[in-house]
Amino acid sequence: MAVVLGAGDVEVDLPRLAVELTEALRAGAAGPAGAAGPAGATGQAGAAGPGQRVRVPVTPDVTAMILVPGLAPGIPAYTVKVHAKNPNRSPAITGVICLHDLETGDLLALIDSAGPTALRTGLGGALGAHLLACPDARTVTVIGAGTQGRAQLEALAALRPIDSVEVRDTNPAAEAEFVAWAERLGITAVAGDASGGVGEIVLMATWSREPVLHRVPPGTHVTSLGADEPGKAELAPELLAGALVVVDDAGLAHVAADTTIGAVLRGEHAGRSSPDQVTVYSPAGLPMQDLVIAWHVYRNACRKSPAVFDVGMSRR
Repeated sequence: MAVVLGAGDVEVDLPRLAVELTEALRAGAAGPAGAAGPAGATGQAGAAGPGQRVRVPVTPDVTAMILVPGLAPGIPAYTVKVHAKNPNRSPAITGVICLHDLETGDLLALIDSAGPTALRTGLGGALGAHLLACPDARTVTVIGAGTQGRAQLEALAALRPIDSVEVRDTNPAAEAEFVAWAERLGITAVAGDASGGVGEIVLMATWSREPVLHRVPPGTHVTSLGADEPGKAELAPELLAGALVVVDDAGLAHVAADTTIGAVLRGEHAGRSSPDQVTVYSPAGLPMQDLVIAWHVYRNACRKSPAVFDVGMSRR
């Protein structure tokens, strides 16, 4: 029998999930060395284990994506995520995560992908910000007032104290809604470029194909979620050239990187080298992260009374 979880059924313990995702990033993806994916797909082949992001444009607005397989050490399951991306819709990402038993392949759960994907991307971005930003950084600028901007800020607030946030968006109404939401979280918030500068931590989540941030003060950390596919670019080349650039996977990244977040967590790279260094984290989003979150959600649901359906589990 499989658990079916809709958007309203997804419950998480954010501090516990942050620990689980950090440990998974430190360990790296599980899988056989030398595994190769389908032709034309990019992924984490070799020692880091398999992981593919297959992207196919369907219309000028809609992109179909498959992220497969999500594997992580210590989790007896794997994920296949199928979803659509449409920046003109809200939520912009809709689809399903299939959670399967690792040994048998049996389907354990069907999970609405919108919430877990926003959570995965937001928490992953916030973990990078927390790891690479100066330890005492407490002022934040969010560029992009949508779901991913909110998810990043909420996750970062669970990891470190935040004194204030400034939000920027091309839509003034979205800025106002973001400010009201942040205030409900207990974070002092303002809309627009009130100060003329940016916070000590910049969280970006836009669909831009042209750079929207060209320079930042020394010591700033920037997490950029927008460069997750070819043609998208939130950061100017000159900003990237002068920064330590960290990604989640070198094979999936669409920016030239100095190292990966896993290498920093394992101590193989020092990460930030000085208080004045500019750091950038530009994650693509890994199938392994989908698994960590899907497994967390699935275990939480099994403690309650989720909807359970017979969807063709194999018989022995």
